[in-house]
Amino acid sequence: MNKVYTTACVIVPPKEFSEPIQEIRKKYDKQFKRWMPHINLIYPFRPIEYFSDLKNKFCEMCQNIESFTVNLNVFRFFQHNRQNYTIWLDPEPKELIKRLQAKLVKIIPDCNDLNNFENGYTPHLSVGQVKGKLNLLKTIELLQRQWKEISFALKKIHFISRENVKDSSFSIVQEIPLKE
Repeated sequence: MNKVYTTACVIVPPKEFSEPIQEIRKKYDKQFKRWMPHINLIYPFRPIEYFSDLKNKFCEMCQNIESFTVNLNVFRFFQHNRQNYTIWLDPEPKELIKRLQAKLVKIIPDCNDLNNFENGYTPHLSVGQVKGKLNLLKTIELLQRQWKEISFALKKIHFISRENVKDSSFSIVQEIPLKE
């Protein structure tokens, strides 16, 4: 079966928590217009024409997964090469997000690309990219000092999609509720 880079299964923080994240992303994230604030669970994902069938399977799985609170408090980074870094918020509890992701990947096991990194799947909410180690350290220190923790109840996950054209943006297509 095929998978595409124009769809994903994600956690999207509720809109009322978007503003502080978007303020940071607007300044630092080159993908600000393409992606809403999100935590990838499965990416790449199935083409949008499969969403209806997948929704039923995901709903069935998610009815056995209790909703939980996600906290966004600490900034971390990935290093891509000597001087390029991605800054991200570290969602907690990481283990519950990892378990959620592992259960969802069982539905479409060939869409496990996020698990293929050296350290496996790392839940994260990207907020930007910077060049240079000194710039990275200064930026993280500044962001951390100004940040006020965000906590939200994770009650649903989302299927998102975008057009396969250069400047298209992702939007939510399906919502899948977790057990409350």
